[in-house]
Amino acid sequence: MGSKWRKAKLALGLNLCVYVPTTVGDDDSPPPSDTALLSPSVMSPATSVTSPHGLRLSRSFSRSSNKFDSTSCFLLPSGLYFQKTCSICLATMKCGDGHAIFTAECSHSFHFHCIASNVKHGNQICPVCRAKWKEIPLQQVPAFDPLPEKARISPLDLPLNNPLMTVIRRLPSRPNSNRIVPPLFQAPEPAVFDDDEPLDHQTNVIGRNSSNTKAADDKGFQRTIKIQTFPEVPAVPRFNSHDNFTVLVHLKAPLSISGQNPDRNQTNYPQISRTPRTPVDLVTVLDISGSMAGTKLALLKRAMGFVIQNLGPNDRLSVIAFSSTARRLFPLRRMTETGKQQALQGVNSLAANGGTNIAEGLRKGAKVMENRREKNPVASIILLSDGQDTYTVNSSSSNKQEPNYQLLLPLSIHGNENAAFKIPVHAFGFGVDHDASSMHSISEISGGTFSFIETEAVMQDAFAQCIGGLLSVVVKELQVCIECVHPSLSISSLRAGSYPNRLMPDRCTGFIDVGDLYADEERDFLVSVNVPADFSSTETSLIKVRCVCNDPFSKETVALESEEVRIKRTEIARQESVSIEVDRQQNRLQAADAMARARSAAEQGDLASAASILESCRRALLDTMSAKSNDRLCIALDAELKEMQERMASRHLYEASGRAYILSGLSSHSWQRATARGDSTDGSSLVRAYQTPSMTQMLNRSQATLLGSPLTQRLVRPIWSFASQPKQR
Repeated sequence: MGSKWRKAKLALGLNLCVYVPTTVGDDDSPPPSDTALLSPSVMSPATSVTSPHGLRLSRSFSRSSNKFDSTSCFLLPSGLYFQKTCSICLATMKCGDGHAIFTAECSHSFHFHCIASNVKHGNQICPVCRAKWKEIPLQQVPAFDPLPEKARISPLDLPLNNPLMTVIRRLPSRPNSNRIVPPLFQAPEPAVFDDDEPLDHQTNVIGRNSSNTKAADDKGFQRTIKIQTFPEVPAVPRFNSHDNFTVLVHLKAPLSISGQNPDRNQTNYPQISRTPRTPVDLVTVLDISGSMAGTKLALLKRAMGFVIQNLGPNDRLSVIAFSSTARRLFPLRRMTETGKQQALQGVNSLAANGGTNIAEGLRKGAKVMENRREKNPVASIILLSDGQDTYTVNSSSSNKQEPNYQLLLPLSIHGNENAAFKIPVHAFGFGVDHDASSMHSISEISGGTFSFIETEAVMQDAFAQCIGGLLSVVVKELQVCIECVHPSLSISSLRAGSYPNRLMPDRCTGFIDVGDLYADEERDFLVSVNVPADFSSTETSLIKVRCVCNDPFSKETVALESEEVRIKRTEIARQESVSIEVDRQQNRLQAADAMARARSAAEQGDLASAASILESCRRALLDTMSAKSNDRLCIALDAELKEMQERMASRHLYEASGRAYILSGLSSHSWQRATARGDSTDGSSLVRAYQTPSMTQMLNRSQATLLGSPLTQRLVRPIWSFASQPKQR
């Protein structure tokens, strides 16, 4: 019984369609076995149908393929599932829409022009199941048409009970067909990547009404961005000084919609305010080394197809593919309908081979960003790899020294130390063989996040969560300034995670460079100050907070300022309840510190000490006010620390997944941004602590695509924001 459940789980996880055999004139045939229900290898033998013009068309299915994958299928009268969605462009396939449909021997269907581009670049393997084809689609245009118009077979002329179009070898196309796609990516790369497609300056903010006045933009922006401050306790004795008194600075970005409007058929998305969003310049740097062959590459293409389909006409995309070397598939191009089609064809033409040269891939990705003539307000690089760089780091560092992962990044990303805001690289480590340390270092240096994709099933969801944030940037280049108000006050420390921060020499002023914020995203920083004794006043002013940022809609600088943080000074000492908001963030930083120390011990081979550090942190969390109040973040931190302990049970387990799991957790907590970690597509596998509504909406869209039917889509419910729970004093 257990074996059957595992097969069923595998089929659902990989989106396999169950074959229902035909019952036409074959009532005596035995029922299929459990294996047959999960495998397409038992499909009907090759048959043929006769067209209205008397030509016979082959309708065969592979007996060697072990997968039958479809993003959207329905049952034909003949008992076969027909795929309603092209696996390459993710667009709908149906008779009468003017597009030819190609169905391969392995039963997977594609738009003819989509798969013809794949074959044109030399691939004769199914992009989904990797089966090798004997019959391939051709798009040759002869000098004359050898068949008369009436003898030509159209894919729309097949019988109604069989809308599948199969292949006739060397069947010519119409000379005047407007669906022939010109050859792509054949020209050599230019020395300078200044061939980016010009921006559409008429609609450079997606969804924005150009008639809005500047005053309305500024007023709306200032009204929705939030700055809140919480002192550790509301009052302290006036006759005593207090060192390291903690003040929480809480920031929250305005709410906006992620990406495009939801599809009409997908009515279960969270209702998010449809405010404008800024367009993005996105470069994806993809590993196509030999280890990516097979299902990995097929799922990477599907995930990239999802990314492409969810970019808007003002967003621009360029794809870099790397193995032993790197090449740019196409320049930075606007994702109009034409741009999307060409991008999908380029991604689908990828084939896996060679080694892993991450440094060269990043160099070309950075070059695309450096050389572009025009710039969208938001820019980011997505890096995915399943291996270790075998060209740069290993050859430049000895076994006894810590590898210099900075060598993997071009100077434009890490070379300018004075640059407060860089182009972030969001790194995705795929599988158990990737170099988690290098991927984490790349993301940390550039200001991006590191996500751990443990299994193939969550690749698209991980990408969806990332672009859900990138397509919802509402605050640019945010800088926070903390100033002491009382003349005798000084700042002892700023606890800001990975965000660059600095104190002025007088320690009365501090700065935190936050950068971009996604819609409804929150940031929490702890400021420790030294409070002096005050014999003459009943109240002491501590600090005030100023924020300076760029409004991406009006492209103007916006300055915001909070009210002064004050505490009461009492005559006698009394027990004051600690702010649960401050306690919650102290727990988060305490857990992140324990993760870092445990990782350091594990890297030195002391797994017992590493597990002990995590266990001690769990016990300390249980004694806090947040834990006693059943705080959501505290519960999540305890579960996270427990999971890390389990992944340190042995050296083999730590090397396979423990290191990557811890590093992705550190990345998430240090940047206060959601990262992907897990081995399945359900909501529990993704780190939800910092998910925004825009990320949730894009995850819904991804999972609806994977499940193939709006009726069975699994939703990722919007979660409570940890910082916005009801206050408990």
